[in-house]
Formats: sequence, structure tokens, C-alpha cells
Amino acid sequence: MSHEELRGHYELFAIDAADEPQRSEIRQHLSEGCAICTAEMERARRLTARIRATRRFGWAPFLGLSTALTLFAAIYFSGREHQMAAQSIVTHEQMRQQTVELTRLKEAFAILSGGSTVEAASGKRRVYVDRERGVLLIAPDLGAAPEGMLFEMWLAAKDGKATSAGVFRPDASGAAIHLWRGTVDRDVTSITLSLEKGAAASAPSNPIMTVPIQ
Repeated sequence: MSHEELRGHYELFAIDAADEPQRSEIRQHLSEGCAICTAEMERARRLTARIRATRRFGWAPFLGLSTALTLFAAIYFSGREHQMAAQSIVTHEQMRQQTVELTRLKEAFAILSGGSTVEAASGKRRVYVDRERGVLLIAPDLGAAPEGMLFEMWLAAKDGKATSAGVFRPDASGAAIHLWRGTVDRDVTSITLSLEKGAAASAPSNPIMTVPIQ
């Protein structure tokens, strides 16, 4: 398997989430002292460390979900004869959530490692823009949004018009990673972060951060 075919899998290998046969291929290349794979793994570990410093990715967030679903299933499917049905619900939901999280990881890593990706910063917050793939925001210090409000990311054009790139909430620690997928037009010159009442805003009304992009 060529190094080009392994591109995008080094980051997953770094967090022990790579699929076969890529996992075995990378492990073999590393055991043989492959310089390219060694360099790619060093880069991948730096990227994953940067993300882990902001938010813990992995299966831990799903443990709470699993516990809640198990409790629900135990009540709803009372009786030993329904034990398999209850476990099936929990397993199905875990697999669905894990698939979604892995997809987000792959897309985030694709932007972070893209050859044409540009980085902009505002304090501890980082914005990564790949005009072909989308925008990734890593913000370790947002804090909680005020009651009734959401954070919203915007693609701001040079003519002053702004297009929403999605609303989100930080996690319990106040950190957030927000991924917007799509093509970023060439007339988009900055990324704005704002606080909005709900998800119906047509333009950023309470901007808290704006970073220019190339």
C-alpha cells in the first residue's frame, strides 16, 4: 500500500482508531523504519495532541449515553425475556454515535493536514480553512453561552455579507470544536464567531471574534 493511500489514516492510527488493512500497513512500515511514515506519525501525533488539549475524543462521551439507554431499556423492557432487546438498543445507538464521531474526526484531520489549509488565530482559538473541504474551529476557552443563546460561526465576504456556518454549544469545560463542511468561496475573507438567540439569525448580531483568512 502506497503512502498516498495511507494519507488520512495516520491520525486515526495515532488514536488507535485506524481500520484494516491500513492499521497493519502503517505498523509494518514503522517497524521497517520507514522515514516517510515516521514523519507522518510525528505530524499526526502533534495534531491529535492539539485536539485532545481542547476536547477529549474517544469513547468516553458515550459511556453516559450507554448508561442512560441501559436504564431506559431496563424499565421499558421489564423481564428477563427482553434482555437481548434492551442490549440491542444500546449497542445500536453506541455504534451509530461512534460512526458519527469517527466521521467528524476524519473530516477534521483532512482539513488540519490539507496542503492548502490556512490557519488563523485569535488568542487560544484557532481557525483552519481548506477552501475545498470546509472550516474547523478549535476554541478551548469559549465558556458557556448565556441562557437562550448559541454560538454561531459565519463566513464573512469582503462585501460585508455573511453566511452561517452552523450553530453549536461548547462542552461542559467550555471548550468547543466546530466543523463546517463545504466549499469556501474566494470572496470569503474572514471567519466570525458570534452569540445568537436561537438559530434564525441572518447576520452576526453579537460578534465576539473575527479572524481574517487568506
